[in-house]
Formats: sequence, C-alpha cells, structure tokens
Amino acid sequence: MFRHVYGSGCAVSGGEVAGILVAVFWAILVSFLAVALARLAQTLRATTKLVADVTDQAVPLLADASSAVRSAQTQIDRVDAIASDVQEVTSNASALSTTVASTFGGPLVKVAAFGYGVRRAISGRKDDVPAKAPRRTVIVGRTVPASRRSKRKKD
Repeated sequence: MFRHVYGSGCAVSGGEVAGILVAVFWAILVSFLAVALARLAQTLRATTKLVADVTDQAVPLLADASSAVRSAQTQIDRVDAIASDVQEVTSNASALSTTVASTFGGPLVKVAAFGYGVRRAISGRKDDVPAKAPRRTVIVGRTVPASRRSKRKKD
C-alpha cells in the first residue's frame, strides 16, 4: 500500500497511521471518561455530605416536633376538661334559673297583677267617672262573622 518515508528512513504504512489515530482517539475518550468519572465521584461525595448534614439536622427537628405534638395533645386534653366543666356549670346555671323562675316568677306575676288592679281601681274611684266604652275599629268593606253579628243584635 502506501508507504511514506521520513527523514530517518522509517516507512509508516496506512494501517499504522490508522492504529495511531485510533490509539489517540481512545486516549482522548479515556481522558474524557476519567474527567466525567472524577466529577461524578465529586458529586457523589457532595451528595453524601449533604444527606448526612440533613440527617443530622432532621433528627433533632423531628424530636422537637414530636415533643410539640405531645405538648399540644396535653393542652387539648386540658381545654377539653375545661370545656366539659363549663358545660356542667352552664347546665347548673340553667337549672338554677329555671328553678328561680318557677319559684318566684308565678307569685311575682300575681303580685304585679294585683298591684296593677289595685292602682286601676283606686284611680277609677278618685275621678268618680265611669270608664269609657272601649273604642271599636271599623274597617270599611269588611263584614263581621255571623257568630259576632248575633252577639251584637242581642246586646
């Protein structure tokens, strides 16, 4: 095939040139792969360090969160107890109010009605004037039911 002679008298064939080119490309490829693997190893080290740091910080945070949840549960239990006590007090106050109303309400209403009647009777006697007849309201165009008409005719 093709032979080239250099100044030293060595002849290089085309296959040898092709072999040298393949060897150079393989060397470049291996160099790129070595650089890529070195960067990958560096990334894996950084990731491992990051995971370790997150773990170191997450464990205390989880412990704090757990204690906060326990504390909140305790407070909720206390509030629940207070709410049940308030409900009991409310029902007792309602029962007391009902008892007071039934005990004093009826007699107080009777006393008030009696006092109103006495005042009205005394005010009516002072004037010696008979009480006025109650006013009747007339609605034009409306008829009185039959039961009321018969009462009017008898009066």
